[in-house]
Parts: sequence; structure tokens; C-alpha cells
Amino acid sequence: MDFFAQYGLLIVLALLLVFMFVSQRRRMAKHKAEQETMRRNTVPGAEVLLQGGLYGNIVAYDPDNLDEPALIELAPGVVVRTHSQAILRVVTPIEGADAPRPSDAPAIESIDPITDATERDKKSDD
Repeated sequence: MDFFAQYGLLIVLALLLVFMFVSQRRRMAKHKAEQETMRRNTVPGAEVLLQGGLYGNIVAYDPDNLDEPALIELAPGVVVRTHSQAILRVVTPIEGADAPRPSDAPAIESIDPITDATERDKKSDD
């Protein structure tokens, strides 16, 4: 009884500290797993929700360089450049064997929406 009276508060505080540490580690592991799933599902063709509330389909995205803008098609022929981290979540991931892998995805440098739109307008005028 004497031992608990002297060290009881320290034991309770130590247990509380251990509980906080374990719960923090579990939360971080869960967050990391969610981020990995999002990174794996963020491929061209997937429907995404942007932080501004806009829905669109990914045209080009470079998962290795998040400073490069992602190209998102909001409507047919309307492609916007947005920061890669503005993608809030993947709404409709592409599944199956025909899903493009990030290494197979076109590089952002190879897609020029302005030139492509101009060429498309010229073809439609002919």
C-alpha cells in the first residue's frame, strides 16, 4: 500500500504516456496507408475531387514530382492545370489490368492542352 501511495501517480502518468505514444503511431500508420492508396489510385483516367469542389478526370499526373502541375479535364475539351496536391481524393479509381501504371502514364511535358485544343479546333473547322 505504501508503494502505490508513493508511486501511483507516476505509474498512471507513465501508462497514459505509453497509451498516447501507441495511439499516435497507429494513427500515423493509418494515415500513411491512406496516402499510399491515394497515390496508387491517382493515375490518368481516374475521376478525382479537387479541393475547390470540382470533379474531373486526370489527364496527366507525375507522382514522382509533385511540384509539376496535374492536368485535369473538367469537361470535354476543358483541361485545367492544378497543383498536384490540390487533388483531395480519388472518386472513381481505375481498376483492372487495363489501368495505366504511373510509369506508363504520359509525361506532363508531352501534353500541351493549348496546342492540342488549337489543333482540335482546326480539324473541326475542316
